[in-house]
Amino acid sequence: MSATPLLPGISQLKVTTNRLEMAYLKAGTGNVSIVLVHGNASSSLFFQDFMLALAETGRYTVYAPDMRGFGDTETLPVDATRGVQDFSDDLDTLIRQLDLNSLHLFGWSLGGNIVMQYAMDYPGTLRSLTLQSPGSPFGFGGTKGSEGSPDWPDFAGSGGGTANPDFVQRMQRGDRSDEPNSPRMVMNTFYFKPPFRVSPDREESYVTAILSTKVGDGNYPGTMTPSNNWPTVAPGSLGVNNAIAPEYFNQGAFADMGQLVPVLWVHGADDQIVSDTSLFDFGFLGQLGAVPGWPGPEVYPPQPMVSQMRLVLDNYTANGGTYREVVLPDCGHSPHVEKQDEMVRLLTDFVDAS
Repeated sequence: MSATPLLPGISQLKVTTNRLEMAYLKAGTGNVSIVLVHGNASSSLFFQDFMLALAETGRYTVYAPDMRGFGDTETLPVDATRGVQDFSDDLDTLIRQLDLNSLHLFGWSLGGNIVMQYAMDYPGTLRSLTLQSPGSPFGFGGTKGSEGSPDWPDFAGSGGGTANPDFVQRMQRGDRSDEPNSPRMVMNTFYFKPPFRVSPDREESYVTAILSTKVGDGNYPGTMTPSNNWPTVAPGSLGVNNAIAPEYFNQGAFADMGQLVPVLWVHGADDQIVSDTSLFDFGFLGQLGAVPGWPGPEVYPPQPMVSQMRLVLDNYTANGGTYREVVLPDCGHSPHVEKQDEMVRLLTDFVDAS
């Protein structure tokens, strides 16, 4: 079980499904089930305060699983050639094990893409879908235009080889410093919009969550393939960063789902991770001159991640679905932490109306 002390009102449990052993946090005793899914380089520990705020209403029971290779859930390799379907299938087995026949799903960052995949793969149980700072439906890196056209045939600039190697090494050795490229520095610079900073005890809990990420070829960041195309790395077939590489990952079909659910899409106006000008995107870094050899805007422009999501959700609306987009000012990648009260209000209003 978690070595990090949990907040009063939060419990951690484990279940063994037919796929793996999964740990999850639970809060509240209400009749309405909400499941929160974390993103990359994080865990359920990022949700504790948010869970308690939701539970205090008395209307909800809130669950937050650790996905495979994160937190206290079993570490199994991620088959990136299936996109994020390993995660979606894991989530389905947990939902079945908990006997949640009607639920609301909330996904943050990579978790947003996981819950989108779940909605496509397992229709029938969902009452609503909330996407908080989700990644592009056309993958992270390697595409251009709202429609997600590939920059190169081998999708160079995406996948496991795009992670900062110093950050990966610091993750692997459990670095808790505040030095450049440390998990703590990356969190306070990019997960949140500076100068926002959580309390010291929360910060330690969140650093622990990031460091719970299992580093290796099968998990974070995954394998890579050398490329003759700029920036010289293309996706491999294993690991979480490859699972969101556009060679294997495309959620454009979300717009064509047969069973429609209401969608709430919330993102920060100053998100530096998922953005049309993302500081994690080689196209934008090349444009800034931060990565030498950039082939220019015609070949490799910045990836319009937000515009790509908007296109898919507009297509979803054209096919009979509904969505609401909320952009929170003065907010980075983590609205449920940075703007907790507003995020609780948005989510509860949306869930109660769905």
